[in-house]
Amino acid sequence: MIKGLDTDTSSYKIKPFTDIAANLKLNTTKNEAGGSIVDDFNNDGYLDIITSNWDLNEGMHYFKNNADGTFTDVSEQSGLSKIKGGLNILQADYNNDGFKDIFVLRGAWLGEYGKQPNSLLKNNGDGTFTDVTVESGILSFHPTQTATWADFNNDGWVDLFIGNETSSPDFPHPSELFINNHDGTFKNVSKEAGVELTGFMKGVIAGDYNNDGWPDIFISMLNGGKILLKNKATKSNIPHFENATTQASLDKDTTYTFPTWFWDYNNDGWPDIFVCGYDFQGFLSKVAAEDALNMPTGNASKMYLYRNNKDGTFTNVSKETGLDRSIFSMGSNFGDIDNDGWLDMYLGTGNPDYRSLIPNKMFKNIEGKKFVDVTASSRTGNLQKGHGVAFADIDNNGTQDIFVETGGAFKGDAYYNAFYKNPGQNDNNWISILLEGVQTNRSAIGAHIILTFTENGIKRSVYRDVNSGGSFGCSPFQKEIGIGKATMIDELLIKWPTSGTQQIFRNIQPRQFIKIKEGINKIEKLDIKVLQFNLQNDPMKMMDAMPGKM
Repeated sequence: MIKGLDTDTSSYKIKPFTDIAANLKLNTTKNEAGGSIVDDFNNDGYLDIITSNWDLNEGMHYFKNNADGTFTDVSEQSGLSKIKGGLNILQADYNNDGFKDIFVLRGAWLGEYGKQPNSLLKNNGDGTFTDVTVESGILSFHPTQTATWADFNNDGWVDLFIGNETSSPDFPHPSELFINNHDGTFKNVSKEAGVELTGFMKGVIAGDYNNDGWPDIFISMLNGGKILLKNKATKSNIPHFENATTQASLDKDTTYTFPTWFWDYNNDGWPDIFVCGYDFQGFLSKVAAEDALNMPTGNASKMYLYRNNKDGTFTNVSKETGLDRSIFSMGSNFGDIDNDGWLDMYLGTGNPDYRSLIPNKMFKNIEGKKFVDVTASSRTGNLQKGHGVAFADIDNNGTQDIFVETGGAFKGDAYYNAFYKNPGQNDNNWISILLEGVQTNRSAIGAHIILTFTENGIKRSVYRDVNSGGSFGCSPFQKEIGIGKATMIDELLIKWPTSGTQQIFRNIQPRQFIKIKEGINKIEKLDIKVLQFNLQNDPMKMMDAMPGKM
């Protein structure tokens, strides 16, 4: 074996996660490529799991959390089993009725054969969903797998930006921006907003990179470029964006890129950007040359971490943070696996090619200064293709677990879901915060959370934004935030984007689930119980739980 290839290069070890998907019957079918959402879809306080599959013969799956340590597959009853061919899915309460809806994306990788309609699925609040794509006004026919929900005009209703794939200049598929009309319908304002762009778009995310209160857009592309669109904050119904890529110094690296997100990895209050390369041509030889033999190839598919300089520009800090490595990633997301307040990440790997069998990767954030590879010790290096990834405290014990929808693009490359249960890395404290917007959109997408506390005599702050995380796989809007060894949260500050108001709460006890409603200066404590999952990892019983066993 070549030294350094597919090995844990870090001396930092963590406790191993356990894949209990079979125990919980969350792998009722083999999946091809698809998305995943972990969130509360019936408002009972417990996190459900929804997955999709790009196979036009395979429907979506809805695993309802029974609040007793088990799940029930209600795909057929909910109507989601009839929804076929979704490569990626995203949640949002688009009509502000208090129930999270689902947007399904289709057609990616298929070129002109990918001109398939996306679907908007309205949550009826009774355990069922209705396809409202046509009547909502968002019906279009473009190949895509990436979109983002955000309130781009700050009117209290979430809007939808879709990044489409243009694989040939002869057949352009421009990106789309649908503004919410407040009545269940949307209007396409892409051209007027200045975002009618073409490119092979693989990841789109929204975040307020310049802290002006207006969400901006970042796009990763397979044709070698990246785009940062700055929201001009026009305060009109139709927002206007300008291309700030060059101004932000994000036009230096031109390799193919795919998964991406905004996050504050160093807790300085300014959103940074992570984007991962996606160039499989000669990938294995490049890994051997760069990681094992220390021979730079100059064009390997690497990770890129751009630190926000707080002045509208970014600096590539991949090398100094230990991320200047060859990784070939698709579905990925981030969270805090040990509640130290620093965001870690899990990268799903592979591509449609059968030969791209590469272990998924886990990286731990060390105080915002560097990242270490803890894949081996965490036992999360699944060899199957990694697609929808979500970080979520599914059993409500205060530690974030990881759910992964795995499986490739072909039936022979299909595989079962993975649910990596966090064993609890230490006794660090945490708090789980659910926000409800009033003037701001109901799900509070785009709201800012700042926790300030004293740990080991040192005062520090942790910054989180309400969103679903990465560009392929969705974590809950409810934010579970670690505070390390601190025994008290000195201050909790909520910044609401639409109203522009701030709410401050002081001296809050950790290790509890709380809800805060915009404009109500009282914390509601949620009565949510810890769930006891079946952790018996008997290989024979796991095999019995799999369909089609011999």
